[in-house]
Amino acid sequence: MNKMKVGIVGATGMVGQRFIMLLNDHPYFEINALVASPRSAGQKYGKAVLGRWKMSSPCPERILNMEVISSEDIDRVKELCDFVFCAVSMSKDETRALEERYARAEIPVVSNNSANRWTPDVPMVIPEINDSHLEVIAAQRARLGTKRGFIAVKPNCSIQSYVPLLTPLMKYGIKEVVATTYQAISGAGKTFNEWPEMVDNLIPFIGGEEEKSEKEPLRVWGKVVDGEIVPATEPVITTQCLRVPVTDGHTAAVFVKFENKPTKEQILEAWKNYSGKPQQLGLPSAPEQFITYFEEDNRPQARLDRDLYGGMGVSAGRLREDTLYDYKFVGLSHNTLRGAAGGAVLIAELLYREGYFN
Repeated sequence: MNKMKVGIVGATGMVGQRFIMLLNDHPYFEINALVASPRSAGQKYGKAVLGRWKMSSPCPERILNMEVISSEDIDRVKELCDFVFCAVSMSKDETRALEERYARAEIPVVSNNSANRWTPDVPMVIPEINDSHLEVIAAQRARLGTKRGFIAVKPNCSIQSYVPLLTPLMKYGIKEVVATTYQAISGAGKTFNEWPEMVDNLIPFIGGEEEKSEKEPLRVWGKVVDGEIVPATEPVITTQCLRVPVTDGHTAAVFVKFENKPTKEQILEAWKNYSGKPQQLGLPSAPEQFITYFEEDNRPQARLDRDLYGGMGVSAGRLREDTLYDYKFVGLSHNTLRGAAGGAVLIAELLYREGYFN
């Protein structure tokens, strides 16, 4: 099989590095361009990340010897790539403009950035939940005047610790949700070596995170109307987001109130049986079991359970009735795999199998 040629825009950052590790030996895709800021352009990748490699496994030798291309050299990227992943560290306005320039140059963009999450005709996708939103790509191409080019994005990493657990329960009429997320330091692109003040510490604020955590689920649960995503209006969600001294893995403590309260057994059955298009298609990055429930009182734990199904599985535990709400439970997802690069790779696999890269 001829693999699609892929570029990674923002290749020197933590998420870019994670893309490299996930795409090395991928069955559908082959890394053919490493793209970064103009200051890194022209260097060998190994030199560009010297002292900055954050993955636990070493960078593949082939990648170390590749030349870094400037993110502004779109013509060269187009020659080398069928599509790109984007994970840049730029302002929202700069990122939005850059991604649109790539799309208008007929280079599809699968973005890890937040800049286009609220662009009405850009699908923001958790593939097991709202793959139908990809249909807005046709309207987006009409707006951009492109045949191949488009932008698709993944949601915020933290919502993937609880939105997958709420989605199978929507049939019971979820009215209110309270979610507190305990977010790993890799969500800030940091390690403990770079952020020693996080050791033995907790920071009760992450800029912009609570707004994203309350609003983005409604867009994921929205509908396509006249070529745009119209967000859902319910349920009401309120959140708090805390940074905790954990390397990887975002944990959520969730309280839920229903219109038609299910039994505990019905909730567990809904979680066990829930799957989506990635499982139906057998996509390479798809977890065999999307949601795994742990019966033990002390699970899920970040260290023990974040790597479930290669970090792409979502886990749950401690489901019980509550005195103020109907139920409470704990969720966990790997923030740089399911929540970031891995989630974007899964979107790309779905786009590939559904013919959007043709």
